[in-house]
Amino acid sequence: MERLFPDPGPTTPADQAASLDLIAAALEDRPYVVSNFVVTLDGRVTLEGRSGPIGSDSDTAMLVALRTRVDAVMIGAGTMRAECYGRVIRDPAKRERRKRDGLDDDPLMVLISGRLDLPWDAPLFTEGVGEVLVFTASDEEPPATATPVHVERHAAEVDLAAAMEHLRRERGIRALLCEGGPRLLAQLIEAELVDELFITHASKLAGGEGPRLVAGLPEAERSLDVAWLLHEPETGELFGRYAFGR
Repeated sequence: MERLFPDPGPTTPADQAASLDLIAAALEDRPYVVSNFVVTLDGRVTLEGRSGPIGSDSDTAMLVALRTRVDAVMIGAGTMRAECYGRVIRDPAKRERRKRDGLDDDPLMVLISGRLDLPWDAPLFTEGVGEVLVFTASDEEPPATATPVHVERHAAEVDLAAAMEHLRRERGIRALLCEGGPRLLAQLIEAELVDELFITHASKLAGGEGPRLVAGLPEAERSLDVAWLLHEPETGELFGRYAFGR
């Protein structure tokens, strides 16, 4: 992998992530929020319902590296149903690195699910490691799971600003990585709750009618600053890090 901007030269996803101090950027009333997506050149974020076919091993390495730099990882219910998450950091060496950096072995897994309609047989719930926190507007109770699951209930619909405040004040979450889906990302951006975007631009075209990066985001000009741009010669992917200018 090559760093094109700034300071051109060789790099790796792990080296790039190691330079990030997202924890120190925590705000008083909410975590510092970054998001990571892989997109085709025409903006698609899934192929056949999943993001995996779009990215590469380098894209996965960048995603995992970002997971090592945050207190929590957040996804929406649709992403959970499509991807059936398990333990988000499977490599023991990476968990040990988190401990050396003063972080828990496993990031807190945060799910946004208005109806509490989740695949309870997914490895995230059956492996018995880490902890899951679900924000929901449902009165339903989750089933018994091997992994501890805690539920925070909101009236009518999940209030993302209130959820972020809860995570910061009640759970001590300083930095959070949102991994999807596009509707959740759009809602976070509209509420001005996203600080940075990490986008892998795959050298692929998808076509079709699948979801784009920010599904349902109202039209408006939103300026971003380019913090870094990386190139993977083997796949042609470009890795951008963008910060919202506010």
